[in-house]
Amino acid sequence: MSCNYADGLSPYENKGKLGLDEKFDSKEEVSKKVSLLAQWIQNAKHVVVHTGAGISTSAGIPDFRGPKGVWTLEAKGKKPDINISFDDAIPTKTHMALVKLVEAGKIHYVVSQNIDGLHLRSGLPRIHLAELHGNMFTELCNQCNRQFVRNSASTTVGQRSLNKLCLASRKNGRPCRGRLHDTVLDWEHNLPENDLGMADFHSCVADISICLGTTMQIIPSGNLPLNTKKYGGKLVICNLQPTKHDRKADLLIHTYVDEVMVLLMELLNFEIPDFKVENDPTKIVSREVKRIDWTIQDSDVKKMRRMYEAQCCKAAKKRKIPDDSTEIKKVKEEEKLDVNVCNEMSVKNETYIVPIGIKCEGS
Repeated sequence: MSCNYADGLSPYENKGKLGLDEKFDSKEEVSKKVSLLAQWIQNAKHVVVHTGAGISTSAGIPDFRGPKGVWTLEAKGKKPDINISFDDAIPTKTHMALVKLVEAGKIHYVVSQNIDGLHLRSGLPRIHLAELHGNMFTELCNQCNRQFVRNSASTTVGQRSLNKLCLASRKNGRPCRGRLHDTVLDWEHNLPENDLGMADFHSCVADISICLGTTMQIIPSGNLPLNTKKYGGKLVICNLQPTKHDRKADLLIHTYVDEVMVLLMELLNFEIPDFKVENDPTKIVSREVKRIDWTIQDSDVKKMRRMYEAQCCKAAKKRKIPDDSTEIKKVKEEEKLDVNVCNEMSVKNETYIVPIGIKCEGS
């Protein structure tokens, strides 16, 4: 349950702004805004979706900072009334709509802050998904660094040992024999390198970044959509509460995420597929196979890095330099950073060197 997950984290005082008032657009406003979003998606070449806890509330999993969120109520000494177990929750209409849109080539990548495993269980392929804060249904080997699908939610968080041996084999055919750990980050942990790299590169090359159900208060996750704006793309935010990036958004939609996705799918002429238990990888791994790999391949990261270099570094060099000498210096420094990113994409001392200079401060 999400409360158990929250209770398992280390004590941390700065959990952001809690319990902010929610705002609802009228049906007419929602219809008009989603119609515009559909047009933008139809004309886009690369669309990235950033998801937060708000897309899972209709599955019975409480969010964290909403009026009835886990941390909002925690500050009052209370707990949510509704709190389904991760094992019993099933993907929502939004999760399943995203699967269809990725399959149809309308959405190219999903960047998630969620640890509930619903993207995995919906059938969204790993090659189209970054899980920045971990996943209750995956485990990581401390030797070969491969991730594998679990058949049930982890009972631990904070990358603790699960007291299980890795069943994978080395290149020489010998068993790995590393120790498996949960993948769910605690506050002080660095974000997984390949997940963050893929999320960053995709956000930079995107025409549109669509934020669904997140207030974007945790960095670097919450700052990644700004990469799209930096390189000339559009930022769309769908959330009931205000977010830290509302003033930078090209489109703000205030309503339930499921409502947006249902209307969007109608406008794009797609049906939302039903969730089928038999297609859930967490059920397949227990029923048919011993192991399902859930590792982001280094080759996929290199491919996206090349796309970033070709599209974004080239764009930075062509950026128009203003007349003001201060602005000239600023632009030159930004261009220098872009070149450094192309050559030095790495994690060093908890700082992931990305175009907007964001720091990895918690999960």
